[in-house]
Amino acid sequence: MDLAFWLTTLVVVATPGTGAVYTVSMGLGQGRRASLVAAVGCTLGVLPHLLAAITGLAALLHASALAFQTLKYAGVAYLVFLAWQTWRDRTPLVADDSAETRTARSIVREAVLINLLNPKLTIFFFAFLPLFVQPGAGEGWVQMTVLGLVFMAVTLLVFAGYGVLAAAVRSHVLQRPSVVAWLRRTFAATYLVLAGRLALPER
Repeated sequence: MDLAFWLTTLVVVATPGTGAVYTVSMGLGQGRRASLVAAVGCTLGVLPHLLAAITGLAALLHASALAFQTLKYAGVAYLVFLAWQTWRDRTPLVADDSAETRTARSIVREAVLINLLNPKLTIFFFAFLPLFVQPGAGEGWVQMTVLGLVFMAVTLLVFAGYGVLAAAVRSHVLQRPSVVAWLRRTFAATYLVLAGRLALPER
């Protein structure tokens, strides 16, 4: 793996997107454990796109406008739902982890859906991974699998870092109800912006 792959992967993963926003929101709202669970869920949500790219299903998404648009707007609808849910949430936040109400299963499910319903990830892997496949270094699909697993590992580490940092400042944030309300509105607005970014650009 050359330096270009590591740098490109780090830039792509570290750029704030839906997964990073969700992980940070879990860190602030539920604490470190929830943020780490969210990071795992977001990383697992990458796996189907990686498998699709390796098996060639990405070519179908790229060729079929209907398939692409259907999956894309399902993702848009889910992000809008998250925005609405976050905006309406008035549950008091406390810095006591024993008061957490979200189960690990529900966090993972939500996190997986966030990435699963983004068809651009499949197209991204289909275009991104072959660039770093080296002729004569083994089967292409094996190299793409290794590259994809490294991408997922970097995703997990970066998102976990985001979540842990968010959880570290959680107690300071939650002492200020106005800040909590502002953060919820910010997260809701961010989900809407991300939904717009997913919906508007063409393939």
